This record gives sequence, structure tokens and C-alpha cells, in this order.
Amino acid sequence: MADKEFFLTPEGYRKLEEELEFLKNVKRKEIAEKIKIAISYGDLSENSEYEEAKNEQAFIEGRILELEKMLRNARIIENGGDFNVIHVGSTVLVRDLEFDEVLEFTIVGSAEADPSEHRISNESPVGRALLGRRPGEIVEVSAPAGVIRYEILEIKRDGAA
Repeated sequence: MADKEFFLTPEGYRKLEEELEFLKNVKRKEIAEKIKIAISYGDLSENSEYEEAKNEQAFIEGRILELEKMLRNARIIENGGDFNVIHVGSTVLVRDLEFDEVLEFTIVGSAEADPSEHRISNESPVGRALLGRRPGEIVEVSAPAGVIRYEILEIKRDGAA
């Protein structure tokens, strides 16, 4: 089975590279030192510091593997192409037709999604509904509270209309 492709902006790719480098070059050394100190306390069977350090080590190693896989399978989103169609990397202005509220979303890969920053995954219901659409179109998104209808007002790239 093929590995999942991860859509990333150049900035998102750089951030993941920085996190990977930090984990490999800083956190690994910190955890190795914690383990060394915990071992010096003696009996490992009842050594909570040792257990905590080993758990942290397992978490960090898992994250390193995850980041390496994401970077290996990354597809960098270039900012060219048709500005009249929503793609991964597009920033979109939409109007919620029920509440007459204008919202801005940036469509990103799942690794970069951050709803608090209005960065939504291309795999989310809203992201899937918007991909491939054009200004003036109305999309419907099924949500737990019912169907949400958005009118696409504008597509931006790199923060410029």
C-alpha cells in the first residue's frame, strides 16, 4: 500500500523540518541525560523518573518517525495555477448564508491544519466542499448541527486578492 501524500506549503515543510531537527539534536540529548540521571538513582523497578524519561523518549522517537514519513511523502504546494479555482493553498472568502457572516479559510494539508488560525484541512468537510469550486458558487457542507451553506466570494493566494 502506498504511503499517504501530505500536502504542505513551503512554510509548513520548513516548520516540520525545524521540528525534526530540534527533536533529533536537542530533545534526544536532553532525554538521554534524564535517563542517565534516573539510572544513577539505582533500582529501576520503582524509579518514576526513569519511567517518565523512557515514556518521553518513546513519544519523541514516535514523533521523529512521523515527521520523517510526512517529509518523505510531502507534496509541496506551489502558488501558481488557476487563481479562479480553489486549490490546496488557496485562501478563500466565503459568506455563511444562514448568518450572513463573511469567513476566511486557508485550505492546507492535514499536517498544517489549525482551525484557530482559520487553516482548514483539504480533507475536512468544508475543505472537501470548497476544493475545485469558483467564486459565485454556493457549497453545502453537512455538519452535526445540519447543513451549512457558503457562498464563495473570493479566492486569494499568498494573502493577495
